[in-house]
Amino acid sequence: MRRRLETTAWFMAPFAVILAAWAFVLPLFEVNPRLFPQLSQVIEAARETLADGTLIQHVGASLVRVAVGTTLAIVLAVPLGIAMGVSPVISTFISPLLRFFSVLAGIAWIPIATLWFGYGFGAITFIIFNAVFFIVTYNTLLGVSTIPMPVRNAALSLGAGPLVMLTEVLLPGALPNIVTGIRTGLGFAWRGLIAAEMIATNVGLGYMLFVARDFYRTEVIVLGMVVIGVLWLLIDRLVLAPLERATIERWGMVQRA
Repeated sequence: MRRRLETTAWFMAPFAVILAAWAFVLPLFEVNPRLFPQLSQVIEAARETLADGTLIQHVGASLVRVAVGTTLAIVLAVPLGIAMGVSPVISTFISPLLRFFSVLAGIAWIPIATLWFGYGFGAITFIIFNAVFFIVTYNTLLGVSTIPMPVRNAALSLGAGPLVMLTEVLLPGALPNIVTGIRTGLGFAWRGLIAAEMIATNVGLGYMLFVARDFYRTEVIVLGMVVIGVLWLLIDRLVLAPLERATIERWGMVQRA
């Protein structure tokens, strides 16, 4: 418990320094609130948006889009990555396309996504899907490729069929890389989400930032930025990092401390 408290304290320390500097420096130099708001103004904006429910609405819409887009990407990317890992023919054929589209994944698809799906849930989900799909596919391929051939041959010699090979050898062996790919892909997905919501919807954290800019409400803009950062930290630290750590410990890549 003491070690966890110390780790948490060190993790929070830089944020405490930033908040202290924010609360002290802006009033000292009398910075124009239109350029950057004071801490008290952002806190008041948080109170107002929580009271009228708009902040919860924006956060809920963004989280649902991330969840749906990421789930669809994982469901399709993992089987494709495994297929590429076990079949040189599929890998040779798909790899150039994977490299080509991985550069375009995410924000670059926003213009054409709005033409295909219109403005709203479909377009934004498609952007998130693209941001996650190619990274998870590549990491799954990498994970399967690192499984030693003697391990695969041993499973086959013991009578493992395709299903057993998939569930007992390939998927467990690739799982640490898959989780790493999901963690990385979600980071890109979150950025793509905010950019898409500024253009392709009327609800969400990105939309909240965009509308606040038109009315010079810098306190709402900064509040949105803080919420985006806090949400990502919570997802990464409470869900993704423990999942990644548990996965690599489970499959023997590291020893539990």
